[in-house]
Amino acid sequence: MTARKLDGIATASAVKESLCARVSALAASGALPGLGTLLVGEDPASRSYVLGKHRDCAEIGINSIAVELPATATQDEVLAAVAELNTRDDVSGFIVQLPMPKHIDENLVLEAIAPSKDADGLHPVNLGRLVLGETSSTGRFLPLPCTPNGIIELIRHHGLEIAGKHVVIIGRGVTVGRPLSLLLTLKGIDATITVVHSRTPDLAAEVRRADIVVAAVGVPHFVQAGWVKPGAVVLDVGVTRVGMTESGKAKLAGDVDPAVAEVAGWLSPNPGGVGPMTRALLVSNVVGLAEAQLAKKEG
Repeated sequence: MTARKLDGIATASAVKESLCARVSALAASGALPGLGTLLVGEDPASRSYVLGKHRDCAEIGINSIAVELPATATQDEVLAAVAELNTRDDVSGFIVQLPMPKHIDENLVLEAIAPSKDADGLHPVNLGRLVLGETSSTGRFLPLPCTPNGIIELIRHHGLEIAGKHVVIIGRGVTVGRPLSLLLTLKGIDATITVVHSRTPDLAAEVRRADIVVAAVGVPHFVQAGWVKPGAVVLDVGVTRVGMTESGKAKLAGDVDPAVAEVAGWLSPNPGGVGPMTRALLVSNVVGLAEAQLAKKEG
């Protein structure tokens, strides 16, 4: 068996294409969406991620507003930049690129983002609404966490069933593991969830029970072929830099050992799987936030 590919690049392109008509309608109403990014420091990976997000915006005609601060910026300076982005009319939603320098309290910064401009869907207010089972279908737009939502859209785009499936999430981080467990248990998605981590006894046995495996720990080739049930759907989310290529680019490794491709039924590549979906769903959040802001003005 060789696993079929969950193609994040093609799926992300389809998501962005589906947004073009909505962006045009907003522009015609004088409410062209704008994505703001706040980057603190010179981390090469963070800069690369931010540049990719701005390229996505340009691709579908969304404005992008980049704010950069040096690594020496104080907590107050970072909070002042967040406050400015909260008030800018040309910013429909924005993100604070993580990680930030160690002297910055990331939680304090994230909490300072206005929930109505939370493009990442990770503000405590928006996560709280998700805990309560609220979605955009209940009457107001709710920006969903981008990577978890991207994982779900990637699975659905390939015609795979989630309802009733047993999903094992490896990792309990704030950006993937925890919010993904919330999304997957919403009515209409209806998965059964197990979240495993470093203190889980016999982690491999838990993973072997899964119909769908999501690996989000940031440990190169952590998930072994012997851990995976034959035919399972496996999503490789974690990324680790493991060196440099001959051309000088960063060499990346995912959480899933390449041998898993001989056991799984479906496998997302890394890179080229969940990463492009995260950026596509970020842009989708920005469009949704812009629509909500326009509706509020007109109402």
